Amino acid sequence: MVTAFAAGGLVDLVPALAVMLGANVGTTLIVQVLSFDVSRVSFLFILIGVFMFRRSGLTRTRDLGRVGIGLGLMLIALQHLLTMITPFEDVPSLRMLLGAVTTDPLIDIVIAAALTWAAHSSVAVVLLIMAFAAQGVVPPARSVALVLGANLGTALNPLLESGVGGDPKRLPIGNLINRVVGCALALALLNWIGPAFMTIEPNPGRAVADFHTGFNIILALLFFPLLKPFARLLVRLLPTRVDAADPSQPVYLDGAARETPSIALAGAAREALRMVDVFEAMLRGALDSLNGGDRKRVTETARMDNVLDRLDTAIKEYLTSLDIDALDDADHQRLSEILAFTTNLEHGGDIVEKSLMSLAAKRIKRGVSFSEISRQEIREMMDRLIGNARAAAAVVMTEDPRAARQLLGEKEVFREIETRTTEEYFGRARTNRAENIEMGKLLLDIVRDLKRVNAHLAAAAYPVLKGRGELLSSRLKQD
Repeated sequence: MVTAFAAGGLVDLVPALAVMLGANVGTTLIVQVLSFDVSRVSFLFILIGVFMFRRSGLTRTRDLGRVGIGLGLMLIALQHLLTMITPFEDVPSLRMLLGAVTTDPLIDIVIAAALTWAAHSSVAVVLLIMAFAAQGVVPPARSVALVLGANLGTALNPLLESGVGGDPKRLPIGNLINRVVGCALALALLNWIGPAFMTIEPNPGRAVADFHTGFNIILALLFFPLLKPFARLLVRLLPTRVDAADPSQPVYLDGAARETPSIALAGAAREALRMVDVFEAMLRGALDSLNGGDRKRVTETARMDNVLDRLDTAIKEYLTSLDIDALDDADHQRLSEILAFTTNLEHGGDIVEKSLMSLAAKRIKRGVSFSEISRQEIREMMDRLIGNARAAAAVVMTEDPRAARQLLGEKEVFREIETRTTEEYFGRARTNRAENIEMGKLLLDIVRDLKRVNAHLAAAAYPVLKGRGELLSSRLKQD
């Protein structure tokens, strides 16, 4: 999760590295817990979780109930894993195999790392090592080497599953370097660490758990003061790779133009036009999804909203970074218009993603087919919306009052379409045909969503008409 957050720019690299250090320590605590008999506690977690989930009407309490159920099931599963391992601990052939394999510390580290990578769980592998150490199958020094391998292997999965490029790889590579350095230091002191832990904790199984925790705590203490220079080194070694084909990357937001407000605002406006292109592509995808039966098209269209969100965020961050004192009144007005326009586009994209695409998926799932007349109505509304999106962009760029009045008039058009569709829906309901009612309900929901999208587009006309005094302060009838 932290790797995804860091790659998306939601978390800086330094705190992300700190979170990984804490997560590495936190993972060892479950091993400490499972070194004791927790079978009764696990059932208690499930009982309390079920009670909270079934009895409470609060969402947060129900979610905490789910947490309790999940934690209890996880503890039971790990406890059963230990129970399954126990019969094999005294098998002579296994003892001979482990005795032959665990002759070299490096081999131990590689084997444990491979097992941890395959199991996707350092907890399970460390519990396995604890069980073997407790029965004397693995000597203390070799059990320490195996624990080092488990710690190394758990850092491989985030690295292999991260994306391509510098940003997604920084955090997992930093975590892997952390583990490699720790394993190298511990390997150099291996002959001293094993006997030392056996002196502190005579129980071999507990000694494995204590070393696992101590190893990660020491690594956290060593790396925590070095996180800032370490992060700078990772950024230098793994620079951000900008994919020219990525539509979510801003093109016209020139950092050097911040000193000249007119140029900066022009660049932001050009970037807003790129949002219009993406929004138009979303509407075309929505049309295909509503009239077709391709689930993949629904998913692809919904994902386009991420592009809108990123461009909107980039434009807002760029505009808010401008020097306010360098802007005159006209610049302030222009900045507000661009911000309002991009915000409305982003909200319109949210409606397409969260509502229209949900309706398209529901239609496909339920096998509802629109009549040819309904398909044509949806197509005409989508064509009007695409035209309105282009008109809204033209109004923002030219501030033409005639185009603004025409764009604002489209609200009345969609209001009439909604009224007609509502009347047709109740007409279908009187026929008592379930398929007609279902189709009409979906069509009515689609029309209402398209009307909401159009309202966001028509909002581009308000600043132009307000500046010319052509807007009423209120639509309410004055006494």
